[in-house]
Amino acid sequence: MNDQADYNLFHQFIAKYAFNGFVEINRNDSFMLELEAMMEKNNQFFILADLLQMNILYTSQSSVAMIGITPEAISPNVFFAITHPNDFERFSQGRIQLLKQAQNLYKSKAGNAFTSTNLKIRNPKNKYSSLLFQCFLFYASTPIETVYSLNIYTNIDQFKSVEKHFHYYSGDDLTFFRYPDEMLLQVGSIYTKRELEIIKLIDKGLCTNKIAENLFLSHCTVNAHRANILKKSNRTNMYELIHDLNENGLL
Repeated sequence: MNDQADYNLFHQFIAKYAFNGFVEINRNDSFMLELEAMMEKNNQFFILADLLQMNILYTSQSSVAMIGITPEAISPNVFFAITHPNDFERFSQGRIQLLKQAQNLYKSKAGNAFTSTNLKIRNPKNKYSSLLFQCFLFYASTPIETVYSLNIYTNIDQFKSVEKHFHYYSGDDLTFFRYPDEMLLQVGSIYTKRELEIIKLIDKGLCTNKIAENLFLSHCTVNAHRANILKKSNRTNMYELIHDLNENGLL
């Protein structure tokens, strides 16, 4: 396995520092330098956070190159300011989904979970890049009982899958915890961006005529999209679909 795909380094990071609650991490340690070099090469950065305490414990130095923010300036709310307005609502719901996963892990006192999606994030050039958010959650009982989140952010502008669709996964299948490729990014991407726009407008209570007016489409085109959405979703009506999407943090 080459270093571009070697997410074993992240598991080694957890094994190396989890015992003391991820404190006193030495950035100049040979292992951390190796991890940082992989981040830089792959256009990535990562954050380690205590989800129950809502506290960021460590951020890789590569955050500066990726989003123009130093590790010291990273806070739990920093992404609200740099997320594209079109993705803001989905980002907010995704955070709620992560907290639900953390609560479930804390109650079960064991295990891990994983969530992955792509969003547009403002870069240091004040333009928006497509970033893949991969959030690996795991329960720990020592030195304190909590749920940690290892969040990896990867620039995926080079992948065609993100041009018309969005990727989403939430569950415990860790085969998705790997360097992104076209197959991974197609997971959960059954709706086109236009279809997602229509779903969001339906969620806001707009009728077909108002949706057509907002998107400069014909009444027939909107109805065709609605029919295609239901066919893809295997749901009997839009309200059932929207409820499921909200439950999974997609709206």
